[in-house]
Amino acid sequence: MNESPARLRIWSAEPLPRDVSRSIERLRQADDVRHVVVLPDVHLAGDSCVGAVVATKTLIYPAAVGGDIGCGMAAVALNATAELIDEDRAAAGLLASFYRHIPSNRHPVRQELPPTLDGMKLSHSSLENQLNRDGRVQLGTLGRGNHFLELQADENQRLWVLVHSGSRGMGQAITRQSTHGARQVAGLACLDADTAAGCAYLGNVAWARTYAAENRLAMLRAVESTFREGFSTTIDWSTLIQSDHDHVRRESHFGEELWIHRKGAQSAAAGEAGIIPGSMGTSTFHVSGRGCAESLNSCSHGAGRLLSRTAARQSIGIGAFERQLQGVRFDHRRSGVLREEAPEAYKDIETVLRAQKDLVKIIRRLRPLLSYKGT
Repeated sequence: MNESPARLRIWSAEPLPRDVSRSIERLRQADDVRHVVVLPDVHLAGDSCVGAVVATKTLIYPAAVGGDIGCGMAAVALNATAELIDEDRAAAGLLASFYRHIPSNRHPVRQELPPTLDGMKLSHSSLENQLNRDGRVQLGTLGRGNHFLELQADENQRLWVLVHSGSRGMGQAITRQSTHGARQVAGLACLDADTAAGCAYLGNVAWARTYAAENRLAMLRAVESTFREGFSTTIDWSTLIQSDHDHVRRESHFGEELWIHRKGAQSAAAGEAGIIPGSMGTSTFHVSGRGCAESLNSCSHGAGRLLSRTAARQSIGIGAFERQLQGVRFDHRRSGVLREEAPEAYKDIETVLRAQKDLVKIIRRLRPLLSYKGT
């Protein structure tokens, strides 16, 4: 354990909940933790908080990365305006196409792995087995929970697509395999970055981040095929923004090299492009990082949950959910399942952005038009 707590910096619009404070204090006391940053979308999830950044010198804490390694956002503009999907029939056709070509779970046939993964090896035979069994059919799939694909319009009514997804089952498998039998510090598994186990985990993280990025690109290519076939329009790939928010990597801060763990937090170096969505039915913001040293060059990855999924299901009825989604196309047959993703279940994105105005600059604001979420 640390002799003195790690340096703490907080960006928040309100006092931290008690369970979040306890979790943060445990991280501050953990061995080798030098800095902890809390962002305004912070909330507790499992052994560590989402919306937090942890800096260490030599130790790696997989819980401070999370299981969905490489989870992130990708946004790109279409060569079209929002009026292209104004008609109900056009929107329904798009949703049906997304169900066919971008499944939430798996494709019916194995997918070719992208060239970017050539030469990158997973550290254990069990991970290679999972890749061959699941990873090859999950490439280009959305996932469940808060993962989504959304069509949006910017201030000039240009049509954009945003996808939020990660490394699918591979990230969880890597976390389980890498932490099995690992040393425990403050109730958290940890690995020494200089050992064989630490190097293996870091190599697997690099693999998972690449896989997750390619997963998002595969879905965007499927969206482009749908628009090309149905509307004779294409994606403007020069507008692509990609940012992941569950990772660990080596960075230089305060004059030393540190392992920066981000879980539900994205890098916001000076001029770095990022994406901060609100919730299903609320605005998304494209941002540029301000390079704030005190935040370890980080910002929030979204609005952050206000209610747990269980609490949302218990307190938000189907009628209330559909009223909150007024003006947004989605599959109404699934309202009962989707209500745990209602805007009311999330913090207010405007408040979250105000709380971190010294971390990012807003580049554009987008309103949701059509939301597709898996089951």
